[in-house]
Amino acid sequence: MVSQLAETSNTDPKGVVLRIERSSIHDGSGLRTVVFLKGCPLSCQWCSTPESLKSQPERGYLESRCRRCGDCVQACPTKALSLQENSLKRDMIRCRNCFTCANICTHNAVQIYGKQMSAAEVVVEISRDEVFFFHSGGGVTLSGGECLQQISFVQTILRECRQRGINTAIETSLFAPWSDIEKVLPLLDTLFIDLKHPDSQRHITITGVDNTVVLENLMRLEESSFTGAIHLRIPLVPGINDSDSTLRKMLLIASKLNKINEIEILPYHRLGVTTYEWLEQDYLLSHVELPTREYIEERVEFLRRQHLVNVPIRAGGGFSLNVQ
Repeated sequence: MVSQLAETSNTDPKGVVLRIERSSIHDGSGLRTVVFLKGCPLSCQWCSTPESLKSQPERGYLESRCRRCGDCVQACPTKALSLQENSLKRDMIRCRNCFTCANICTHNAVQIYGKQMSAAEVVVEISRDEVFFFHSGGGVTLSGGECLQQISFVQTILRECRQRGINTAIETSLFAPWSDIEKVLPLLDTLFIDLKHPDSQRHITITGVDNTVVLENLMRLEESSFTGAIHLRIPLVPGINDSDSTLRKMLLIASKLNKINEIEILPYHRLGVTTYEWLEQDYLLSHVELPTREYIEERVEFLRRQHLVNVPIRAGGGFSLNVQ
C-alpha cells in the first residue's frame, strides 16, 4: 500500500488535515487535542467521518442551503458548475477542486473538507494546548481516516510532540505496512486499535478490505518491544458484528494479545450521517437502529462472562455504564 502523503521536504513534510478538535475526553487520558487526517484504505459502512476517506481536500454541497443565485456558476474558472432545472450541477471532469465556489458562497451551501498543512504548523496548533495537557494529564491523539496513510507526516508530528513532553496516541485500524507501524511505535504512549470483524470475507463486505493484514499486525505488535498502553476497540454495530459468535471470535483474537490494557466497546451512532448528504452520498445503514443503553450493557456483560481475557471490558465513546 502506497502512502498518499504529499511532501515537500524530509524535515517538514506536508499532509492533509481534516480538522483539529480540542478538549476531547474520549480519545485518551486527560484532555486531548485530536488531529483528524484525511485518507483511509477502508470504507466502513458505518463510518462517521466519510469526509476523511479521500486523501485530498474535497467539496461538500448541501442543496437545501443553496439559493440558486448563480454566483458560484459565474465564478467557477473551469465552468464546471451550471444551474439545470433550478438545481446546481457539477461536471466532475471539469472540476479541479479549486474551491472557488466554497469561498464565494454567501449561504454556506458549499464547504471544504480538509486542508494541506506542514508538520510544523500542526505542532504549533497542538502546542497551544500544552497547559491543558499539563493540568489534565492529556496530550495529542492523531486520528483519521487512517493516520498511518500519511506516515512521514505523522512520524514528524509525533517526534516533535515527544520532544516537547506531550503525551502521544494514535487511533488506527492497523491496516498498514508493518514497516510503517514500526516507525511510530517508539514515538507513542498509547495505541487505540479498532477491530471491526473477525471473519475475512465479512470484513471485506463491511469495510472493503481483507482483515489479514490487521490480524498479522496485531501479532507483530504482540511480539514487538512496544511498552505503551494498547486499547483494543470494537465498534459495535447491530446486525454487523454484535452476535454472540462474532463477539466471541473477537475475544479469542484478543486472548492471544497479552499486551492489551483493555477492550473498549464503541456503540454505533449516527453523528456523521448529515455529512453523507453534504457529500451527496447514500448512507448504507439508515435501516440500523441505534442500540439502547440496556443492549450495550447486555453485550458488555456477555463479553465479560466469557472469561477469555484478563483485562477490563467497558463501553466507551461517552456511553457510560455502571456494570463492573
